[in-house]
Amino acid sequence: MASPAGETAAVVDGEPQQQPQPQQQQQRQAGGFGQTIAGIIRIAMFCYFASKFFSPKQKPADPSKPSHLMSNLFHRGEPMDMWFYLSEHEKFNDFGDEGALICHETNIPYAVWKPESTRTLLTTYYPSEALKNNGSLYAHVFFARSGYPVDPNDPEYQPLNCFGRTHPVATYLPKRKADKKKSLLGNPKDSDESNTEVEEVDGKDSDLKDEGPVECVSHWKPNVTINLVDDFTRYPEHGVPPNIAPYLMVEPSTVNYYPTVVFNEFWLLRDKLIIINETVSELPLNLEVSPISMTKWQLFEQIDQSFQIHRSYGSMLDGESDELKRVFLEGNPYLLGVTMFVSMLHSVFDFLAFKNDIQFWNKNKSMEGLSAKSVVLNFICQFIIFLYLLDNDTSWMILASSGVGVCIEFWKIGKAMRIEVDRSGMIPRLRFHDRESYASNKTKEYDDIAIKFLSYVLLLLVAGFSVYSLAYERHKSWYSWILSSLTSCVYMFGFIMMCPQLFINYKLKSVAHLPWRQMTYKFLNTIIDDLFAFVIKMPMLHRLSVFRDDVIFLVYLYQRWVYPVDKTRVNEFGFGGEEESVDTKNITDQEDDKKTN
Repeated sequence: MASPAGETAAVVDGEPQQQPQPQQQQQRQAGGFGQTIAGIIRIAMFCYFASKFFSPKQKPADPSKPSHLMSNLFHRGEPMDMWFYLSEHEKFNDFGDEGALICHETNIPYAVWKPESTRTLLTTYYPSEALKNNGSLYAHVFFARSGYPVDPNDPEYQPLNCFGRTHPVATYLPKRKADKKKSLLGNPKDSDESNTEVEEVDGKDSDLKDEGPVECVSHWKPNVTINLVDDFTRYPEHGVPPNIAPYLMVEPSTVNYYPTVVFNEFWLLRDKLIIINETVSELPLNLEVSPISMTKWQLFEQIDQSFQIHRSYGSMLDGESDELKRVFLEGNPYLLGVTMFVSMLHSVFDFLAFKNDIQFWNKNKSMEGLSAKSVVLNFICQFIIFLYLLDNDTSWMILASSGVGVCIEFWKIGKAMRIEVDRSGMIPRLRFHDRESYASNKTKEYDDIAIKFLSYVLLLLVAGFSVYSLAYERHKSWYSWILSSLTSCVYMFGFIMMCPQLFINYKLKSVAHLPWRQMTYKFLNTIIDDLFAFVIKMPMLHRLSVFRDDVIFLVYLYQRWVYPVDKTRVNEFGFGGEEESVDTKNITDQEDDKKTN
């Protein structure tokens, strides 16, 4: 089947196809690409085995009646004729209407994998006034043995020699709603633009729960792919698999089945659909008729089911399945194979980094050489991102993951600092105090110097970006402007949070206090993110943010190479190398004394 990636489905009369996705949403898609592929594969395998082992049991055969196995009424290679009609009625019987006949092909060999088995047609359809006013349109395809008619009124018509199927060509999707975002400064020019621009109502990103009923409008499908399934299986009369039974057309007199006809829309992406309204005068139509194997057809069905399960569980938004398909359509197959393999490594490294991070802070006894203020800043950044996701109605799985990250960052503060509850006032308050191992050495002094200069840089960047966003962008409210500005600053300038630790390492001339095992796993994941940056469609700003982390980690590696290991400095578990040597020597001396005595 030819992929429709390169097929034209242009905007008609200036009507927008689909609004660009928000920057942060594309960033979340880039980050969760590996997890999405792994989840789809698992659910597809589960659905396959479930259909095999948990299908309805066959009814016990009647001993008085011989068992009947249904077979295909047509033979492999048998020539067939095809008629393709477009009609506004779901039931079609006007075979004499030449205006409804779009395509007529003859001598199509059935289930033969040769070039003559595939027929294509690129044409233009002119919609009627009823279709422009939110009307319906159906595709009616009929097949018959060569030389036989499909019109029941024809004297030579025979029901055993012809079959057909109906499918809607115009689908209904939620109507585009007016953009609620506005200029908070009251710019009249921007307000006029906001009234004309629209945004797609798409799943959980909409505010439908506050607006009541939703009006749907008709969308045109520019690509129609009709597949004849290569299937000659002999099915029991009451034992057809449940995933095939809805598509099987059984002839009642012989109790055999016709060839299965499938309208394949697996590669039809949503942004290829065209809105049908009064301004549309013509619509492109790309028709294709070709065979498809049973394995390939069932694979498409299982993947579509896995997408639906992910959406029902909230682990996938409505547009993410199209983005994943786009990767396979537009990406290099060799690069995709490497990406799928590396995505599994990404999940393993994520788990190992998380485990070692918790282990390091759980066993850490000294804050010497570690930046406590960076821990606090990381918590603030994670909390800002969590509020932003909550404000944008993100799926609950992403919210849960972000919420767990916020709790872990707050737990780290309790390890890096001493927290006390002050109940002297009417409202209890939390007070944070530096630990003695942090305040009694040069670490606190160097951390204060780094944060002092860092705060100047951050304040200028945040203020400049916020003013630009307020002047040139639209927002739903002042609260939304604050969150979006802070979140964008976290995405763009988050790497600066690691600079205080670099400054402390430079002043102490040592890196022995760092959790290198955890940082190694994070560095490997950063390399994997670099690979995703070339595969996943994402904004240039986020693509650059991936490579800026590489620069920071390379500086860490340079510091590890330049600064020698100090045996007297305590490690991440609060022990020093010389202390362990002294303790080992004392134990050895005591054992020697016991042997002598």
